[in-house]
Amino acid sequence: MELVKDIHKSEYGQQPDVLVCTPGRFHLIGEHSWFFRDKTLSMGINIPVYVAVSSRDDNNFHFYFPQLKDRKKISMMGMKFRKEDRWANSIKAMIYGFNAAGFEVRGMNFTIYSDILPSAGFGITTAIKVGSAYAIKELHHFDCDESQILRAIANGNLHFLNTNNYLSDILSAIHSDEKSLVLTDHATKNCELIPFDYPEKKIILVDTKVPRVSIWNEDIIREPESALLIGELKERKSYVRGGWRYEENPHEVNLVLSVAPEMIHKKLHSVMMEHKYVLDAWDALAKKSFGQFARAVNHSHENMRDEYEISCPEIDWILKRLAEINPNNDDSRNPFNCGRITGKGFGRCLYAILDEKDVPEFNNKLSEFTKIFGFKTSSYEVEPAKGVHIVS
Repeated sequence: MELVKDIHKSEYGQQPDVLVCTPGRFHLIGEHSWFFRDKTLSMGINIPVYVAVSSRDDNNFHFYFPQLKDRKKISMMGMKFRKEDRWANSIKAMIYGFNAAGFEVRGMNFTIYSDILPSAGFGITTAIKVGSAYAIKELHHFDCDESQILRAIANGNLHFLNTNNYLSDILSAIHSDEKSLVLTDHATKNCELIPFDYPEKKIILVDTKVPRVSIWNEDIIREPESALLIGELKERKSYVRGGWRYEENPHEVNLVLSVAPEMIHKKLHSVMMEHKYVLDAWDALAKKSFGQFARAVNHSHENMRDEYEISCPEIDWILKRLAEINPNNDDSRNPFNCGRITGKGFGRCLYAILDEKDVPEFNNKLSEFTKIFGFKTSSYEVEPAKGVHIVS
């Protein structure tokens, strides 16, 4: 925190008026099914992004990212998206979002501090947006509640960045907490915290550095016709966590989805299975059964690999080696370790949750991976962390 303040003062000649900390994030299950108003299980993590802000006497905005040695500046009149501004567009989008909501935003100096760069994923770009939104609100003393902040963020995403407004990204950055996961319900637009307290387990995020290559366009299933089809298979069940589930009778599922092209049929069925694995993981955590939770995670990766088709051989290799470490020979249905591809990209990142004693062997497998495939991985041991908060 003090380092960020010193960097800001060195850059702008003044201490920041507001300093905000926002956690990084990864999704455990369900990040690809938001369009169908399903559920996503996420974790805010102790990879912090700091946003330091100070007031200016004019209507200009200066941005500095020390790890990138990158500086940007713009006036209010010139507030527009520019591809070359990259990370700074996320801050500009938040300024735009508040202006569009009728709030008067004045000139500011921004310092973004993150040891993990946005290109790695792990929710860094979302953390920049959320941290900037809360810093702007705090600096200007805007009288607005969380719903208005969410609208400002959505305005920035949809109308300035021309990108989707991923609610699970935003809510996990805001509401995450220690020893907890965040369950986002895209139908109700709410989230809740689910206890995740396994001190004997370690959580490792791995950036494989394998380039993301899209082998198919997700937009092909994000059409109203697909939503109507899959909506026919939603069943309200009072005894099911979350109040509903998808039809599980294969005959009924195939009957409804048979009108769709084969690829759409396959992907929609994958979305349905992903929702099941979210519910399975939720139910397992409520019962404090890590083995059942791990089973749901592993099944989800198999679903992403075989049905949704977003994994790659390199990630599959690492997760296969993980499964071979300390298998539960007495009860193979309830493994000791689990892992899955994570992120919106088609490849690159994964997470592993494993016994602490198994971490050295897992790291050895990552070294072996580099020798075989030629990609030098970056790995981070993380834990659930507190959501966005003002630290100074």
